Amino acid sequence: MLHEILLSLSGHPSPLLTADHSSPTSILSPPEKALLSSIAHLSDLHCKLLSHTSTIISTHPSSICQAVAIAISSTHLARFQQKVVDVEHGILRKDAGSVGAYNIVPLTAIVGEFSGWTRRMEWFLEIVEFMMRGAEGRKCSGAMVIDRLCDAMQTGYVDIEQAALSLVTVAETAWLKQVSAWILYGRLPSFGRGDFFVQAIEDDVEEYQSKRELLPAFVSASTAASLLFIGRSWNHIRVKGISSATSPELGLLSSHLQQLSALKFPINSATFSQVIASIRLSLSQTTLQKLLPLSRVVEILSLLREFFLLGRGEFSIALITEADEKIRSRWRRSDNLGYDKRDGLGNIVVKEGEVSAVLARTWAAMGSLQGQYEQDEDEQLELARDLVQLVILKNNSSTPSKVNSSPSKSTPSIASTPFRNLLLSVPVALTLHIPSPLDLFLTPSDVQIYSSINAYLLSIHRAHLRLTDLWKITSLRRDHPAPPGPPYGSSTAGRNKVHTLRRRAKERSKAMRSVWATSSAAVFFLSETEAYLQGEVVQGTWTGFKAWLTNESPSRPTTSKSHDEDDDDEDIWLKAAREPTQTQTGISNAHDPQTLADAHRRYLAALSTSLLLTTPSFTDPLYHLLQQIDHLVALVHRIHSIWQSLDLEADEGVIDAFSDFHQEETDVKAQLSIIASRVKSAIEELVNALRHLDHDKEGWATGFEELVLGHEGAYVPAKVGRVDRLLMKLDFGSWFNGGRRGGDEGLGSEDGDEDL
Repeated sequence: MLHEILLSLSGHPSPLLTADHSSPTSILSPPEKALLSSIAHLSDLHCKLLSHTSTIISTHPSSICQAVAIAISSTHLARFQQKVVDVEHGILRKDAGSVGAYNIVPLTAIVGEFSGWTRRMEWFLEIVEFMMRGAEGRKCSGAMVIDRLCDAMQTGYVDIEQAALSLVTVAETAWLKQVSAWILYGRLPSFGRGDFFVQAIEDDVEEYQSKRELLPAFVSASTAASLLFIGRSWNHIRVKGISSATSPELGLLSSHLQQLSALKFPINSATFSQVIASIRLSLSQTTLQKLLPLSRVVEILSLLREFFLLGRGEFSIALITEADEKIRSRWRRSDNLGYDKRDGLGNIVVKEGEVSAVLARTWAAMGSLQGQYEQDEDEQLELARDLVQLVILKNNSSTPSKVNSSPSKSTPSIASTPFRNLLLSVPVALTLHIPSPLDLFLTPSDVQIYSSINAYLLSIHRAHLRLTDLWKITSLRRDHPAPPGPPYGSSTAGRNKVHTLRRRAKERSKAMRSVWATSSAAVFFLSETEAYLQGEVVQGTWTGFKAWLTNESPSRPTTSKSHDEDDDDEDIWLKAAREPTQTQTGISNAHDPQTLADAHRRYLAALSTSLLLTTPSFTDPLYHLLQQIDHLVALVHRIHSIWQSLDLEADEGVIDAFSDFHQEETDVKAQLSIIASRVKSAIEELVNALRHLDHDKEGWATGFEELVLGHEGAYVPAKVGRVDRLLMKLDFGSWFNGGRRGGDEGLGSEDGDEDL
């Protein structure tokens, strides 16, 4: 019987323990049954642990879970097995602790030898089963095991605490090996890559993202961002061949490895954050300062400001002009084709090659302006030619992708209003190829936010230009026919001709009064909105960000051009090192690439919020207004073309037998009246939306909540622009109430001669 018990405890199931002893004919007494049940339970735990750990070691995708299973099997179960051997050895030696008088071995003594193992074995089984099944519908990851083991250290049982501490040491050591390969060499683990918190983006093998659910609880969000940045930097240096094997940064490996080796288990969150911050700073000051000087950062950010945020007005005007010309040429080409050769919208929709040609002609137009007015070569324009692209989006989405190297829950999301559809009637976006090494702080998701802001601002500017171009149609806006010269002008027929022409002009002017009044109001609304968005919000936010970037006061003027050039060419870390006051306050470390990336994202978040681009209650009616303005402009040009045809028919006798211009005139007039009222309603809705935003301050100021001040000198976006200042300018009087001021009756005289 003793032999069977010891074999079963060693992991070999025994019929003696598994048999049913509940029958009355059993030879075992009730106390013996109770003692054997505890032995059977312990044996069952041991067998299950051997089986489960073997399964985890051979099949589990997490190397950390495998390491924990190996530790349980090779350390703790081995100790239990050794305990069984020791008990057996004591029995064979007839040790007084196990063998009583007459060589009798009490069953209670055997059970007492293993009484301290039951709770530990039950806890080991809980951990093993947790690694096999996971939690909350997810497979168990290394981070989940580490968190579970750390929680188990607080149970209050000394034996469980010691066992948990030993497993925590194993699990965190395995996790730290993976992290070390990432932050020392920029390499993802060869095994268990799906369990590592850094994941390569599927469509870009050189871009990575951090998954918070794969990180242990002791890793803070800022430390996770630093881990991602350090590994991306090393990967960038290694993959792109920027550094040579003899470069001094290889000497950092030993010092960084010593800092990681000095960590004690269980890992303390504050200590770990301090070590990672020290490694990040060391890498930035020795290696990255050579790759990312301040001049390159300011150069690319200035390019984004000038071309994506409409800092260069000539670029936006040229792009809008070329896009409109492309649309008109497509319509003309479609009209010239025979009906049997047309294939619906296929002749009208712009193709991808034509979109690239639009941008190419835009560069050519800007180049001609440069040659006309400037003598020196524009380096920023040449850089933009190489990096900026205009592409058709495959999916009709106006929001940036979710890809973000360090996402933040407080980052506002851009509204899904499709402003990108307005430029070329297909979803197009202005994008930027991120050159190396600027991708250390500038990510594709940042460029997509710039693209969304560009489409938003460009659509407003485009509508403003198209409306103001209507005033260039002088014959449509001012037409007071002069009498013909003598002798025909003094005759009855001549006077009747003059009266007919003036009566016709008066009727047309009367028909256009509401259109001109509405267009004038729309121009006023768009001009004030543009002045607010670009003059106050974009310029004010950029001024503050650039001042922080260059460690200058926003209001401090520069002394000379040579001084500016010296500042641009100076390295930001060397400059900070020469300023002892900044070194003492910590500002010298404020411009490493990760801090630049974090500050840049806060800049974009504040900019998007201040531009009201994160407020669908404003962007959706604005998009509706821009659509109605396009419709209004098209109808005005159409009525002008119809009236020209009617004049040729009435005055010159040129008749088009295939067109009924009188019926078209009636239809277009009716549509003009409807669209003008829609434009007016859209403006009223937008003004009301601004009033609601002004009353609900939290509705548009959320972009300034993400002010994570990790140290003194961190970037804090300035609160520029206020909705109430825009509302004070948008005073339409009683126009919305149907009064004479700017109403549908028009603001002009009866002859419609006044310039509205």
